[in-house]
Amino acid sequence: MPKPVRRIGSRRARREITKGVIHIRASLNNTIVTVTDTRGQVVSWSSAGTCGFKGTKKSTPFAAQTATENAIRASIEHGMKQAEVMISGPGPGRDTALRAIRRSGIILNFVRDVTPIPHNGCRPPKKKRV
Repeated sequence: MPKPVRRIGSRRARREITKGVIHIRASLNNTIVTVTDTRGQVVSWSSAGTCGFKGTKKSTPFAAQTATENAIRASIEHGMKQAEVMISGPGPGRDTALRAIRRSGIILNFVRDVTPIPHNGCRPPKKKRV
C-alpha cells in the first residue's frame, strides 16, 4: 500500500482581500490589533507584547503604534486598500493606533467605538462599617 502524499509548505492559501476590518483592543496593560476580512476571518494580528515590549512599556502609546504598524504592514501585503476600524477599551494606545492607520495609506470607511458600556452593571460592594 503506497504512503499518503504529504503536503509541503504553507497549509493556508494566500488570500487577496481589498476590504477589511481592523479591530483595536486597547486595554490598560496592552494593545492588540487584529485585521480581518469582511467575513471575520483573521488576516493578520499584532500586539504590543509580540512587538517586544515588556511590563509597563506595553501600555504606552508608542507600543500601540508599533503593534498597529506591524499588523497593517502584513495586511497591505495581502492587498488591503479599504478598512473599517472598530476600537474597544479605555487604554492609552487608542488614538495613537488610529493615527498609525491613517498614516499607512489605507482608506477608512468608518471608525466605530465598540467599547462595552454597562446599562446598570454589577452590584456595587457593600458599604464598609467602621
